[in-house]
Amino acid sequence: MILLLAIASIAAVASFVVPRRVAEVGTVVATLAELACALQLSAQVLASGRIVELDDWLAADGLSAVVTLITAFVGAAAAIYSVGYLREDMRERDLDTGSALADQRRYYGLFHLFLLAMFVVSLTDNLGLMWVAIEAATLASLFLVSFYGTREALEAAWKYVLVGSVGIALALTGTALVYTAGIRALGSSYDMVWTRMEAVAPRLDGSIMLLAFVFLLIGYGTKAALAPMHTWLPDAHSEAPSPISALLSGVLVTVAMYAILRFYAIAVPSAGRTGIDVLLLGFGLLSLLVGTGFVLRQSDYKRLLAYSSVEQMGLVSIAIAFGGPLGLYAAILQMIGHALAKSLAFFASGHVLLRYETREVDKVSGALRALPYSGAALLLGALALSGAPPFGLFPSEVAIVTAGIRVGLWPAVLVVAACLAIVFVAIVGTLARMLFGRPPSDVRRGEGPLLGLVSLAGVGSMLLVLGVWIPGPLDQLVRAAVAAIGGGQA
Repeated sequence: MILLLAIASIAAVASFVVPRRVAEVGTVVATLAELACALQLSAQVLASGRIVELDDWLAADGLSAVVTLITAFVGAAAAIYSVGYLREDMRERDLDTGSALADQRRYYGLFHLFLLAMFVVSLTDNLGLMWVAIEAATLASLFLVSFYGTREALEAAWKYVLVGSVGIALALTGTALVYTAGIRALGSSYDMVWTRMEAVAPRLDGSIMLLAFVFLLIGYGTKAALAPMHTWLPDAHSEAPSPISALLSGVLVTVAMYAILRFYAIAVPSAGRTGIDVLLLGFGLLSLLVGTGFVLRQSDYKRLLAYSSVEQMGLVSIAIAFGGPLGLYAAILQMIGHALAKSLAFFASGHVLLRYETREVDKVSGALRALPYSGAALLLGALALSGAPPFGLFPSEVAIVTAGIRVGLWPAVLVVAACLAIVFVAIVGTLARMLFGRPPSDVRRGEGPLLGLVSLAGVGSMLLVLGVWIPGPLDQLVRAAVAAIGGGQA
């Protein structure tokens, strides 16, 4: 854990000052080293259970390991993708060489700061530091969203920071209420440490914890793109560079949902499941319906992918509400599959954007002919996001429906099934219009940057593997994550 955070910190500082090419190489090397650390951490968690370092400041269990692994994997893929994408994007925009090089160094520095903050969220054992790290991630990603400096990008960034600030303020209120409940049970010396809170969770004041969870669900739900707090997401995703869109959708919303799960684990033993499940189910169904509705009527393919995140996080919230080992297992598996599928789709759509120079669906056709590999990756991402077999989201969505049937929540199950069918038709139908047919005569054919294809191949392969087979170590890690949030044996 210490080494992982040290690598991210050094890479962030160095990227602002070293030459552009050094920043590129350093970013790829650093993120691959972080992925190696995350894999080693996962192995240690499986072998030893919870790991604690730096006097209770850092801790990792199954849930921490899963989210750290997602962050590291998507971060490494986005870093590799960024090198070629950013070079070609800057060249196509014909930007001044000196300022363009400075902008790219700034990009990589902010990229590492964002990843550092995400790692701190998943590895800290202090609920106050978690809040600080999520706020730090907001600040870093704010400048990445506005990276291009256009009027639309600046507007999206301001909307992101304003909506996000309201959310983070509500999360701070919820954190303060949890701290109050902790003081009543442990005294003022417990220092907001998760592990101590979990040990006395049944003794916490149930009414305070239920109120706290309301604030926390709305606050962190803003970052997790739960409706109606999702309004920043489509603008930020559509205006940010494509690798940053992948990070926001694959990592930020996942880490925010991780924060909700952490508080869920200490709120349920004291406040009971009824009220908390109603909240999660309500926000989940609203997000599912809103995301499905907007996916149906999108003419901008990056915004379509953004609204898909609203729908997907709604499914995660619903799975948590269904509860039990199967529901929680499905929720975590859905988070993993969504991170991979959304990263793949944004990477592929970034190559489409470089060649077609438009985000309008109706102005893109024949992408499979113009960009055979990127077009195939976009098709794979579309099928995965729509829940089609044999891709990574199919097993988790089947598990979500099964968990709902087991607890007898048939109305919610029927809504989920109907929305999944509509999303399948909407996403596949919309992207099929882009992929097939004849490319316009003015479109430059040929694949995007080579390093981008490396990212597409890596993420796409993982997505295909998880659709047909969940490797034993990953299955054990997800089960350990379920146990960490009180779900028992999955």
